[in-house]
Amino acid sequence: MSTANSLTAEDLGSAAQRDRRKRILDATISLASQGGFDAVQMRAVAEQADVALGTLYRYFPSKIHLLVSALGREFERADASFKDKTIPGDTAAERVIFVMRKTTRGLQGDQHLTEALTRAFMFADASVQAEIHTVGMLLTSMLTRAMDPDRTEVTDDDIAIARVIGDVWLSALVGWVTGRTSAAETAQHMEVAVRLLLRD
Repeated sequence: MSTANSLTAEDLGSAAQRDRRKRILDATISLASQGGFDAVQMRAVAEQADVALGTLYRYFPSKIHLLVSALGREFERADASFKDKTIPGDTAAERVIFVMRKTTRGLQGDQHLTEALTRAFMFADASVQAEIHTVGMLLTSMLTRAMDPDRTEVTDDDIAIARVIGDVWLSALVGWVTGRTSAAETAQHMEVAVRLLLRD
């Protein structure tokens, strides 16, 4: 029997796992969009994703793991939207501010979802280290590309600056989600930080 065009059992397994993980994150984002942090319950996610509760826990040990992973996927989507496109701006600061504004507007457009994702990030402990690292790497990649789209090698300084900007960004989102700052104040806070860190 020819196997040239057929998947191996391992390939099918990994494809099935990817599909299952996608369904779980889709369900998480859907529930969070409807009712925020409290609406995301493990049993409800399992039912909506059509997976067994035990399977869900194998993929994601807790609700915080689920939501931080969903935050990572939202940043993946944002990052993909900027790839292969010219980011407007004559300076690194202008380009980074453009990326942050557009991504933040997207997040603020779904307040329940952003509240859930941001609260999960706030509550995450050492057990969620891998998921937090993924979110940080996505943010760093997106910001360093905006800083200098033509650079083939990213320096340690670029990475350090991007990480500080990412920290300020997430902190500003926390302020907005918790009602301490308005959307306009959140944007101003981020832009001041970027301009101070990326003075040309």
